[in-house]
Amino acid sequence: MRITLVGSRHFGVTTFDTLRKHGAEIVRVVVADADDRLAATARAAGIEVTVQADPKLVAADEIAENTDLIVTAHSHARVSSGALAAAKLGGIGYHPSLLPRHRGIAAVEWTIHEGDPIAGGTVYHLADRMDAGAIAAQEWCFVRKGETARELWERALAPLGQKLLAEVIDYAKIHQTLPARPQDEQFATSAPALTA
Repeated sequence: MRITLVGSRHFGVTTFDTLRKHGAEIVRVVVADADDRLAATARAAGIEVTVQADPKLVAADEIAENTDLIVTAHSHARVSSGALAAAKLGGIGYHPSLLPRHRGIAAVEWTIHEGDPIAGGTVYHLADRMDAGAIAAQEWCFVRKGETARELWERALAPLGQKLLAEVIDYAKIHQTLPARPQDEQFATSAPALTA
């Protein structure tokens, strides 16, 4: 399984490690910032790093040749339809909510803000609309009383993301396809950045 990984920061690095532990070949890492820790990790492992020309968009020419799957991990850039078409299986990302609930950049913060007793994570197919592609894997967890967004992310949602991404990668390696079920739009909510 040849993967182009698009991402940043700690979650990008842990995803890098998870993918490699599950036998995926990361052929290129795409980052918005050349100094990001994911870029440094990839360079240290001898893997090609490409810096996005536009930090808000991943272009087709930024995807490595013969990529089977694009995986995003803490990337806020939209992956263009051309880039998705350049990968045999398209692309997947992890979103820290039970999609279609809390689509957007501040999903964990909205989970806390809304007082949701249950949270979760979703590995979903990248699509034209942000966080709206078919669901490949999903799992829930309880939210502890008084827990902050950061605490919820670190305790449950980040590890859940690694687990779900690994499951989907393992499935794709065996079946050469991705599981997919559409999101139910009647339950969609948005999670834009919260202002203090």
